[in-house]
Amino acid sequence: MKKKILVVEDDENIRTGLIDVLESEGFEAEAAADGIIALKVFERDQFDMVLLDLMMPGKSGYDVARDIRASGSQVPIIMLTAKSEEIDKVLGLELGADDYVTKPFGVRELLARVSALFRRSKAMESSASEEDEPATFQLGPVEVDALRYEVRAHGESHSLTPRELKLLRLFYARPDEALSRDFLLNEAWGVDYLGTTRTLDQHIAQLRKKVEQDPSIPSLIATVHGVGYRWMIDAEN
Repeated sequence: MKKKILVVEDDENIRTGLIDVLESEGFEAEAAADGIIALKVFERDQFDMVLLDLMMPGKSGYDVARDIRASGSQVPIIMLTAKSEEIDKVLGLELGADDYVTKPFGVRELLARVSALFRRSKAMESSASEEDEPATFQLGPVEVDALRYEVRAHGESHSLTPRELKLLRLFYARPDEALSRDFLLNEAWGVDYLGTTRTLDQHIAQLRKKVEQDPSIPSLIATVHGVGYRWMIDAEN
């Protein structure tokens, strides 16, 4: 069965070009010209991925991503942005995007990211269904509910993205061990991931906001300079 992709883009030329490219590659694609239409189309049908432009009139890509995640959907989202500022990418990831592509982008790059994200999503679904992975687990003061994609810490609950859940599982499996950036990227994003370690750093920053009492002074997810990150079991006591 063909994978179905929702393309949300207000520029008609880009939108039409993306639809043509995706369909020529064997995908089924449907277009939405703005965020309001996109949410109506998304509620009406089942999609395997969303390509989402950030800057749109009426309802921005940020708003659409937030509403999709609020509905409980974990559909893979790739954000398309003409901006290169770090804050835009961070905000997109915080709202649940799985990857982003900065305009102007090449067709081959976009298709590679689409294919890579489909492979990663399939691997994560298989991993989540394995019997040896608990549905709920505890990391010191942090309680993780994998079925609901939620984390509870310091009296507050937050929703988790699939990537954040995977990172927490990796920390749970290897507490107090310095995990390299390459290891975390390979395990959570897949060995074919085309991005940089900066994406990992951004996800860790957002995860700290959900589990740390003071994200500016992290006591649970420690940075191991020159290596990666470590979940500090000493801080749990």
